[in-house]
Amino acid sequence: MAAWLFPAVRFVIKGSLAGAAVYVAYDQGLLGSGTQGAEALRKAQAALPPAIQEWTSYIGWEVRTMQMNTLPPAPKFDFSPSDSWNKGVQTVMSALSVAPTRACEYTVEGWKYVKDLVK
Repeated sequence: MAAWLFPAVRFVIKGSLAGAAVYVAYDQGLLGSGTQGAEALRKAQAALPPAIQEWTSYIGWEVRTMQMNTLPPAPKFDFSPSDSWNKGVQTVMSALSVAPTRACEYTVEGWKYVKDLVK
């Protein structure tokens, strides 16, 4: 009986964690539009340095500004999710718009190759 219980419990735990991750991403606006994603990134950039400071003080590390045993400062992100999203959509649409023409070109090249082999 215990042989099937452990895998079932593992499955339930993993499914719960995956569901929670999707819920948090949706709740924070990461699955919305590009502007919602950009707003979520700004929130994360504002919340990250205080969170690092809190955890380093909890762990016992001292964050000093001018000594050797310091943590590096939190990185600054200059990244726009909306621009990246738009670039990706444009690339995909461009590829789809030329796909029929490319398919015809590749078909003609293929037939020429087969005809040359048969001769």
